[in-house]
Amino acid sequence: MSPPAGTVIAVSRGQRHGVSKTNQPAVRLAAGLGVEGDAHAGVTVKHRSGVARDPTQPNLRQVHLIQAELFDELATAGFTLAPGAMGENITTRDVDLLGLPAGALLRLGASAVVEVTGLRNPCTQLDGIQPGLMQACLGRGPGGEPVRKAGVMGVVITGGEVHPGDAIMIELPAGPHTPLKPV
Repeated sequence: MSPPAGTVIAVSRGQRHGVSKTNQPAVRLAAGLGVEGDAHAGVTVKHRSGVARDPTQPNLRQVHLIQAELFDELATAGFTLAPGAMGENITTRDVDLLGLPAGALLRLGASAVVEVTGLRNPCTQLDGIQPGLMQACLGRGPGGEPVRKAGVMGVVITGGEVHPGDAIMIELPAGPHTPLKPV
């Protein structure tokens, strides 16, 4: 395990489905479920499009994390966003979330552990926050491949409370690393 890689900037949850979530002084992560009191918590998929396809599939989107650096980048393009606005549960700083491999473990605060499962695919709901936001959260890589910047999704391995200011430590999986794909 490496020394602390970054910091939790904000924690958020939303009891109803929608894009934005409300900032909290702390959130409790429950192993195998997600953020207690959040609409996306559960063993099986809770994301509306996933439920429509197959409500019995596992929930790989229990926790949504976004790097605060995305908000900084978007601000230069005229977007004004605060933590929780894009539906994330945990806003981080100084962690290259998008560069993590599938299966990376994020140790948050005193005890919580989240396993990174994949990328969040920016959707048209982001344009409801500010027109053009969805497109601003998509880029192109050197080979023209799409780059999704709207954060990562994960599942809770070990529960615990997470607070703004908590340290984040990263544990990479053994063996060859698998790049993140949308989940």
